[in-house]
Amino acid sequence: METLSINHAHGGVQGVYRHSAQSTNCDMTFAVFVPEGEGPFPVLWYLSGLTCTHANVMEKGEYRAACAQHGIIFIAPDTSPRGENIPDDEAYDFGQGAGFYVDALQAPYDRYYQMRRYIEAELPAIIATNFPVDMKRQGIMGHSMGGHGALTIGLRNPEVFASISAFAPIVSPLNCPWGDKALRAYIGEDKKLWRQYDACALIEDGAHADALFIDQGLDDSFLSEQLKPELIEQACANTDIDLQLRRHAGYDHSYYFISTFMADHIAWHAKRLYA
Repeated sequence: METLSINHAHGGVQGVYRHSAQSTNCDMTFAVFVPEGEGPFPVLWYLSGLTCTHANVMEKGEYRAACAQHGIIFIAPDTSPRGENIPDDEAYDFGQGAGFYVDALQAPYDRYYQMRRYIEAELPAIIATNFPVDMKRQGIMGHSMGGHGALTIGLRNPEVFASISAFAPIVSPLNCPWGDKALRAYIGEDKKLWRQYDACALIEDGAHADALFIDQGLDDSFLSEQLKPELIEQACANTDIDLQLRRHAGYDHSYYFISTFMADHIAWHAKRLYA
């Protein structure tokens, strides 16, 4: 693991690191904020959206004060493999910057786009070895495509993640153009295989979480076509999942929205991670 930068903030340390990842066959960069103190600290993962890197939330997410207050390590991975030899697409919603947190099955993407395995296994092993973390206390959150990643990874791994939240998530890739494009190219034509990457389908198939916390802006330009929060309301309606879905007039899809409610999410996770 190579240290790219270190900055002090709110008594803690914000670092950016790079390592050679086996799952994605390339170098991967990630950011970690460690609060002041000896630890070990609970871990909160943040998965970013389309076009983003680790840097977007690090620079605009305004999470460090709340993480310092609650004693939480905040981890921000990249959203995809990157490099000259890695398959890409001219569109913003596929390829580099758009890994969708899946393990691709289709060539040529299957050699590199193994973001599910990277987030669920490879990067946690590196975090556990190099930072003062308590891996028995983990939460996960994300935005848009990363909200989809947080919901699906959290729902598939309830023994790992004690808390799951999202900002403006893609709740059902099976039912939106972004998801149809990505899953068809990464996974193939068999939509039964897509269901493991769809939060609503996972819930319908029996996946469970004690609670889900979602914030959605009502002035989000992607709301009706891509995000469709009403679908996760329907999926949770006949379960004992405590879904808290807040809708906010005037807020869009940007980090102005995310930063406004970031402290709420961190406090919500902290209550569960320190329970």
